[in-house]
Order: sequence, then structure tokens, then C-alpha cells
Amino acid sequence: ALTGSPRRLAVQFSNGRLRRPGSLRFAVYRNRDAAHPRRKHRRILVRARQAETERLSYVGDNFSSGVMASDALCRYFVGVLDKDSGQMEVYNAEIFNMQPLLADNLIPDDMKDYQNRSFREKMDLCIEAFGTSKQKRALNSRRMNAVGSDTLNTAVTKAAADIIDAKGVAALIQDVAQDDVQNVSTILPLCNEDADKPEDVYKFEDILSPAEYEALQAPAAAFVNITAEEIAKKTEDKSHCSFVLEELKFLPTDEKSRDHKARCLWFLDTLIKFSYLKVIKKKYPMGPECPHIISRKLMKNFTSLTYNNGSVQNLISASMKTKITAYVIALALHINNFQTDLTVLQNDMKLQESRMTDIARAMRLKISKVKGLLGLENDHNHKLGTLSLPLPVQKASGNQQKRKKMN
Repeated sequence: ALTGSPRRLAVQFSNGRLRRPGSLRFAVYRNRDAAHPRRKHRRILVRARQAETERLSYVGDNFSSGVMASDALCRYFVGVLDKDSGQMEVYNAEIFNMQPLLADNLIPDDMKDYQNRSFREKMDLCIEAFGTSKQKRALNSRRMNAVGSDTLNTAVTKAAADIIDAKGVAALIQDVAQDDVQNVSTILPLCNEDADKPEDVYKFEDILSPAEYEALQAPAAAFVNITAEEIAKKTEDKSHCSFVLEELKFLPTDEKSRDHKARCLWFLDTLIKFSYLKVIKKKYPMGPECPHIISRKLMKNFTSLTYNNGSVQNLISASMKTKITAYVIALALHINNFQTDLTVLQNDMKLQESRMTDIARAMRLKISKVKGLLGLENDHNHKLGTLSLPLPVQKASGNQQKRKKMN
């Protein structure tokens, strides 16, 4: 009987019948949260130490997933017969199905082992005994993840050690350096190091295909026929970048050359404006006047796909901004006879000077200081980039130098 309660406990064992039931002793543990409407009724019944069998310990409870659903739909009673009077008293009862406990030391005699456990381990024991189904699922998931993480770390460490033993540190450093070169080549325009002329180093066809160049005729017509008054108005409105506005003042008089430069300037201006965007939310972000083939080129070549809020989006990442900058420089070289003011392009692209210089050097340009054009911002100490043959030897990046020092 429970102390201070008329309720009795009925016990059955899942794997057999008792030979001497009168010799058994049990201990009952209740949940301390007496204010909670459900937890206050939770009980755990265990075999007392002196009544254990030589082989197994037994435990039962009235709240875990192992409790039969039928127990909640019926009531149990225990009848106590007085042999002298022949009368029976009937008590409410709870039935406990005792299961063999295979884990060791559920209730250890020596509390030192329990006291030496961490707070997390003690909380896990409480969750195993009194936690909700959701808490128990979370505990099992955390333990599974911990095992998976340890296994993964062990496998990765072993694989790395095997690779180092097989190839050696020097070969691995060389592979990393080669990967750096390949990564840069995916961002910069295709460079022909064996070119005989500067115009063949970064071929115009690799910047604009014939079909794309043809599509630029219609939108660039406004530049072909532009007047000095219109240029002044656009400069005042800042409707185009500084590089384009300055170059529009020096359009060739030859009709074919004038049309060619106008197309290049229109596409360069579009590239720079496109670089200002962060996340592309429209199918044609540059407006209806931009040819569809140019819009597809911008979306395909100068954006990265990202997954956000359940949908795929086009994003102009830092690497894509670097790629746009490299193509702007290559196009500006073709416009200006392979010598261009990098400071003006840097201001238009809203980049730091060191970033623009790094990209220009990666493109094998020779950089010198010159006085900038009057009327522009920072018209002193401009950086001039020149593409000339033979191409400068490409120096190792700072990261590769650090790796060599570490080696």
C-alpha cells in the first residue's frame, strides 16, 4: 500500500510467475511535481535490493510508452479478505507490468558514481525516467548525432592521414596552389598568354558573342546620335557611370567605329549598374530596353544560385562582383586601346583601390600612377592599367607565400 493512501499496487511480471511472492519487497518513487495535473500521478516501481533475483533487476512505471493503452480505459481493484470475519475490503489499485532491466546500476548503492556524473548526464537520467515523449526523442536524437559526429571525425582524420602519407606535404601544397589558379581562371576572362597582339590576350568574342553584339545595336543607338547637350544633361543627372559619360565626349566620327564604341559603352554601363544589385528578384532586372539575350547573359554568367525561404534566387556574391569587375576592365581596355584609368572604374564599381589593383594585376596589367582627368573625383594620383606584351610574370598570391613559410 502507498503510505497515506488507500490505493493499492498490483504487480505482474512480463517473463514468468513468482514461486514465493510473499518474500518480495518493492520501492515506489513518485514525481515531485505535485502541482502538475499529470506528473503528480507518475510512479516508478522497482524491486527492493534484498528481494532481487540473482540475475535480473525489474522496474515498472505507469507513464512510459510501454504502458498498455487498455490500462487507461479500465479500473483495477484489489480485494483484501479477512479470513476470520469472512468479509472483504475493496481498494482502488494500479497495475504495474514489471520489465527486466538490463542496464547496470539504475539505483547504485554507492552514490559516489552518481555524484561524479556531469550535470548533462544527470539531466539525461532524469529525462529517461520522468521526461516527456518529446524530450526522450530529443535525447535519443542527440545521442545518435553525437555518435555520428564522432564517427565522421574519425573517418575524416584517418582519410586525411592516409592522403598525407600517400602524397606527401609538398605535393599537397602544389595541388592547393593549382586549385587557386583554377579558381581564378573561372572568374577572370579567358587569357591567351601566347597572343601576338594585345587585342588577342582577352579576345573581344570572349566578352561579347556575335549574337550578343548584334543585339546591342538597338539600345546603343541613343549613344550613337547623342549630342553635347545631352551628355551634359546626363552628367548632371548622373544617369550613367563616369567612365561612360567621359568616353561619350570622344566618340569617333567614323560611322562604324562610332557604332562599335557606343555598343561597348552601353554594355559596360549595364554591367556596372548590374553589379549594384544584391538579390535578383525580377526576370529582366535591367528593364525592358535591355535585350533578352543580354539579360540571360547577365543572369547566367554573373550571378550565383542560392536557396532562401523555400525558393531559388539569383545572388550577386563577392566572387561574382569580382568577375563583373574583371570583364569591365577587359572591355574598357578594348575601348581605350588597351590602356585605361583604373581609378575611374574603381569609383564607378564602388570598390576599394586595393581590390581594383589586385584584380588588374591578376589580369596581368602593368599599373602606373598618372594625374587623373580634371573635373572627376580624386583627379590626382590615378592608377593607369596597361595591357602590353610580353605579359608580366604572375606572382604567387599572399596565401601561397604563407603556405610556403608554414612548410
